[in-house]
Amino acid sequence: MKPGNMQNIMKQAQHMQTEMARVQEELKDEKIEVSVGGGAVKVVVTGDLVLSSVTIDAAAVDPDDVSMLEDLITAAVNEGIHQAQDVAGRKMSAVTGGLGLPGLM
Repeated sequence: MKPGNMQNIMKQAQHMQTEMARVQEELKDEKIEVSVGGGAVKVVVTGDLVLSSVTIDAAAVDPDDVSMLEDLITAAVNEGIHQAQDVAGRKMSAVTGGLGLPGLM
């Protein structure tokens, strides 16, 4: 490989790394809102996979069926994380050109 080609590859890699860091910072501000159970439970997950809020409709709280509420919260959080991963994957793919580099997310 010619020295000029290697320098070019290194510059491209450095640029990609800078862009990936920028996207990861942007993901912290991304908010994914998910609702399950007909709106009984709503969660907000950030693009960097942090649960930022849980909202429970008062009508969903039945003292005799707490396990159903726990299941709804679990489902909402998991769906929020799944959607946040999709958003992060799309943004990172735009930076890496779809290379699918391991260990980046």
